Amino acid sequence: MTEKKRKPAEEEESIIEVKPEELTAPEEITKVETTVTPKDLWKAKTQIGKEVSQGRITDIDVILDEGRKILEQEIVENLLPNLQTELLMVGQSKGKFGGGQKRIFRQTQKKTSEGNKPSFATVAVVGNENGYFGIGAGKSRETVPAREKAMRNAKLGIMKIKRGCGSWQCGCRTPHSIPYKVYGKCGSAEITLMPAPKGTGLIVEKECAKILKLAGIKDVWCKTKGHVNTKINLIYACENALKKLMETKTPSKMVEPLGIVEGKING
Repeated sequence: MTEKKRKPAEEEESIIEVKPEELTAPEEITKVETTVTPKDLWKAKTQIGKEVSQGRITDIDVILDEGRKILEQEIVENLLPNLQTELLMVGQSKGKFGGGQKRIFRQTQKKTSEGNKPSFATVAVVGNENGYFGIGAGKSRETVPAREKAMRNAKLGIMKIKRGCGSWQCGCRTPHSIPYKVYGKCGSAEITLMPAPKGTGLIVEKECAKILKLAGIKDVWCKTKGHVNTKINLIYACENALKKLMETKTPSKMVEPLGIVEGKING
């Protein structure tokens, strides 16, 4: 009988089995560093962009007070260079009995004859923690384009808010909270933001707290109602509530007692 020759050790093929629980996905990044495009490399296309690149507009309040629409994100990047960007947790990964981990991307898929076509949606918020913030959503077949769209739309939707001290328990006349109670609604999600005394903190849902922090609000109380587990609706309800801070007219005699400041704090 002839014995079969065995392959050398270096030629033998080895198969390693890896269990699914041993595979770990990379940690998602929620805070994104924004890059400012220099004026020398930026070719403005709109009239507002040309005025900013030429130095005729140096304050974003000039654009916002006139109600002019911003169509280039470089305008906001140059007028507010210290913007911070954060992605909100609006999705959930697949898990047993719905217990998946929260994600920044909300995944949906469309069933076609060619197969399943997934798409990813995300929501970004930008702000300088000094009276300016913006919220934007993005959707794409891939995660990176969806994130870029959300960040761009957030910068294009930049707005300023009123801050103050409307709490009867405080009365410090500094813009650490909001001047009065505001209400916002989107779908079935409802939210009411109320002034709080200094040192209270942001007593609000986590994703809404990220928005208020980037807007420059440090102390607030909150009351929610409805299907608040739908994060996107709750985020837009919070945005609608903050918009009402600017829409509500305040008598001139109440500006100083409430310590109301619009936009940034000078000095």
